[in-house]
Amino acid sequence: MTRPDEPQIHLGVFFTGVGPNLLWTEPDFPDHTAVDTFVDTVRLLERGLFDAFFLGEGLRVRENRGQVYDLDVAGRPDAISQLSALAAVTEHIGLVATQNTTYNYPADLARRLASLDHLSAGRAGWNIVTTDNAWTGANFRHGGWLPHERRYERAAAFVEAAKELWASDGTEPVERDTDLVRLRSRATVPPSPQGRPVLFQAGDSGGGRELAARHADVVFSANTEYAKAAAYAADLTARLARHGRTRESLRILPGASVVLGDTPAEARDKARWIREQQINGPRAVAYLEHYWGTDLSAYDPDGPLPDIEPVEGELDPSRGTLRVEQRTGKLEQIQKWRDLAAERGLTIRQLVTEVSGGHPAFVGTPGSVADEWARYVRTRAVDGFNLLPDRLPASLTEIVDRLVPALQERGLYRTAYTGRTLRDHLALPPAA
Repeated sequence: MTRPDEPQIHLGVFFTGVGPNLLWTEPDFPDHTAVDTFVDTVRLLERGLFDAFFLGEGLRVRENRGQVYDLDVAGRPDAISQLSALAAVTEHIGLVATQNTTYNYPADLARRLASLDHLSAGRAGWNIVTTDNAWTGANFRHGGWLPHERRYERAAAFVEAAKELWASDGTEPVERDTDLVRLRSRATVPPSPQGRPVLFQAGDSGGGRELAARHADVVFSANTEYAKAAAYAADLTARLARHGRTRESLRILPGASVVLGDTPAEARDKARWIREQQINGPRAVAYLEHYWGTDLSAYDPDGPLPDIEPVEGELDPSRGTLRVEQRTGKLEQIQKWRDLAAERGLTIRQLVTEVSGGHPAFVGTPGSVADEWARYVRTRAVDGFNLLPDRLPASLTEIVDRLVPALQERGLYRTAYTGRTLRDHLALPPAA
């Protein structure tokens, strides 16, 4: 049973749909766009008493050198549409849609999110993201209309307008008239039992942290390693105070992977195998093509780095949400990689495995991972984790059947849902 003196760990699953984390090329991996895959996944998570199922979103299919990047999932349904279908087959789990503030309209998106929240009886969440690149904007005939440094300015005005619409009874219009957000609209959807959708925010820049401190209920952070997590929590706590908020008004859920084994050695071996599968030969070569800007398919992924010079110019933004500072200075970055590869004798695949990042993994037995998580939440470095599965359904089944009981034995995790809304699950204060 949970103990009143122990903090409770909050868990979500971030179902990205893109990127190397999921081993979706495995023969038994379920159809990635089939509704049954999503239904089976959320029902498994609901059995594990998870707080939320968190969908990634993409406004344009990723490319590599101008062609569809078929090493990632090339297309997926709209997140709000998917989650609306899942609301009908679940009772408790929160349903979080990633939605962009740059290429949506506040009144329209507020109405669609309010609809999901109403139809799910108060289980909707909105992961607020921004975009500044013209590659995505081309799908909306906007191009690069929003300067990089103003994307969070628009996001803040966008969120403020949405919150005002959700708080309105529809008798009076909500009006905004600035250069970034203009609207005159009335609310058309009744409020849900939780008042409004729970607001998630994933930006880690100064602007992103300020947006989180002003508006977010939950932060999806990349600061997973303990020292970074503690520093991030301290920084956000200070920012919250400047906006008249307390630490109790915000939940911090960094992204993480989990690899479990019966022994520490077995877990380490499994983690090594997973990483090798995630960074396969074609993916390693494609990763370098993104920096070299040219066809490298003739190079052996288990051989040395390319001996040709890269094409000049900043990185193509089509392969993700790289910040401007990450898209420039690529020549210096490539030289650092060459020096590292020469010093340590690394192949293309070995180098990419080391430098391509990703959220850290907790690797060990169920008991050792549970003990490590206890340290995180007891010190309020985090309030839980947003987990990124590597295999479906295997990695999530292991967490539900093995890690969840270990957390429950320590009094760190619920033994039953005690509320019905996402806000209830996260133990957040009522929406203003």
